[in-house]
Amino acid sequence: MEQPAWLAHAWREFGVREIAGAASNDRILQFFRDIGHNEINSDEIAWCAAFVGACLERSGYTSTRSLLARSYLDWGTGLQAAKLGAIAVCSRGNDPGKGHVGFVVGADATRVFLLGGNQQNSVSVQPYERARLLGLRWPGEKTIGAQTKNEVFERALTHVLEMEGGWSNDPYDPGGPTNRGITLAVYAAYRGIELTDFNKEALLRELKKLTVADVRPIYYKRYWVPSRAADLPPPLALMHFDAAVNHGVGNAARMLQQSLGVTVDGIIGPQTLAAANSQRVEDVINKYADIRRARYRSLGHFWRFGRGWLRRVDRTLAASRRLINRPHSSSSQPHLGEQKMAQEVSTTGSSKLRAHSMTIWGALITAAATVLPAIGPLIGIEITPDLVREFGEQVAQLTQAVIGLIGIIMTIYGHVRATSSLERHRTTSQL
Repeated sequence: MEQPAWLAHAWREFGVREIAGAASNDRILQFFRDIGHNEINSDEIAWCAAFVGACLERSGYTSTRSLLARSYLDWGTGLQAAKLGAIAVCSRGNDPGKGHVGFVVGADATRVFLLGGNQQNSVSVQPYERARLLGLRWPGEKTIGAQTKNEVFERALTHVLEMEGGWSNDPYDPGGPTNRGITLAVYAAYRGIELTDFNKEALLRELKKLTVADVRPIYYKRYWVPSRAADLPPPLALMHFDAAVNHGVGNAARMLQQSLGVTVDGIIGPQTLAAANSQRVEDVINKYADIRRARYRSLGHFWRFGRGWLRRVDRTLAASRRLINRPHSSSSQPHLGEQKMAQEVSTTGSSKLRAHSMTIWGALITAAATVLPAIGPLIGIEITPDLVREFGEQVAQLTQAVIGLIGIIMTIYGHVRATSSLERHRTTSQL
């Protein structure tokens, strides 16, 4: 029984625990960093979604990169039944905005057993009532390894957020109050609210509290989609998206066309896209950077912000260059169809190979993760998290071997019992 790649990464973190007091466990903070939340510096912040996302990212899959457990309800593809490694989303209390997410390692009639983060302040295996289960998800084909449009957006967004920083209200900034690169005017427009003297203070308070999860859809709908960055080569997409945010979508379109040497009309159509996808991308981003520098120098506030603006172009150009010739996949894992889990697989009639049972698997994992560490000291044996993890992996390998042996025996038995001769048929296989 081969476990999915992301589950193997999850087992490697088994036993990682929060540090009591003001200090934080850097292993947990790394989960946040792996999904682009470098601003998090405390393991007191709920980290179940960060753990799931980090394990997916480390195995070459694009996570939601959100800190909200329920963000996985719209991710990947849905499953009707639990399977090893599935991403399970559960409710948490009566608040519809809260939840918990983890990886399925077992199930019985009333519970699912999840290997997850932030479970009793650690990476552990815990049972959850099926009544709390909101959904089961599995990576879809578009999330596997390849550098998808969504992945390019996330990389570009991470860069832009780093450039923009946090809260700012510089009196010389014509954009006015800004948080994470979102101005008060843009925030009000996104909310569909007319900015007035009566609601300004309330909107300012909301603006100051914006999180990365809050601004992600704003950047996507207001800048990424209108700029058509998704239709550009990844290095050029990053440069163009950063320009759209900082100069405006229309100005960025004209700068893109100028760098490509096509008609400058501010409308990105077939001609612009054809040129963008046929020209040498390194030459284009270099020209784009020069055009941006010249535009900055022409602005009246260059004396105030010029040094920072030029530094931004340099850093954006460097980030874009790093994407040139970047491998399209960070994972050599097989496709979804090759990662099947032995889950209550039926043979002829209604009989089942019980070694495939999720109930048996869940019982073994739960016993290893919860019972053994408790009773070990009583009999003079120390059961460590590494031993439990190794137990889980070895059980998977042993079960796979047993299933293979049973399959061979059944095949031989079938040949011996065969009473009719085989007929030769012409078949056509389609891949």
